[in-house]
Amino acid sequence: MSNYFEFYNIPESFLLDEKALKAKYYQLSREYHPDFYANESQEKQNEILQLSTQNTNAYRTLSDPDLRMQYILKEHGILEEGKNELPSDFLMEMMELNEELMELEFDFDAAKLHEIGEKSSGVTAQLDNDVLPVLQRYPELHGVTKEEALQQIKTYYLKKKYLLRIQESLSKFASRS
Repeated sequence: MSNYFEFYNIPESFLLDEKALKAKYYQLSREYHPDFYANESQEKQNEILQLSTQNTNAYRTLSDPDLRMQYILKEHGILEEGKNELPSDFLMEMMELNEELMELEFDFDAAKLHEIGEKSSGVTAQLDNDVLPVLQRYPELHGVTKEEALQQIKTYYLKKKYLLRIQESLSKFASRS
C-alpha cells in the first residue's frame, strides 16, 4: 500500500485543491469499480477491491483537513501516543478556561458562558492565523526546515484538539441553557 499522496499522485501538502482531489477520487472510483472486473480472475478482483478500498480511505482522510493533518504527522512519525506535549503557557491558559467551565456547573451564568466561548474562539482564530503561513510554505520546505514546520504543525494540531474538547463542553452548556 502506497501512501495516500502517492496513490493520488499529488504532492504532500496540508492545503489541497479540494476540487482536484475530488476529481481524482471519482476518476479512480470509476477505474477501480469492482463491477468492471466481475469476469476477471479472483486474484484480479481482490486487487481491484483493495485499490477501491484504498481510494475510499485516501479520499476520506485527505478530504478532511484535520484527518489530513493527523495523517501527515503520523506518516512522518511525529504524532506518537504518549509523546505529545503542549507548551506549559498554553496548558495554563486552558486550565483557566476549564476552571471557568467547572464554575458554571455550580453557578450557571449565560454571560460567563458567552465570555468563555469568545475566549476559546479567539485562541482558535489566533492559532489558525499563526499556522497558516507554515501550512502554505510546507510543500517547498526540505530537510531541517521541513522538520521544524512539522513540529510547529504538530503543536498546532494538539492545541486545536484540546480546544475542540473545550468547544464540546461549551456546546453541552449551551444546550442546557
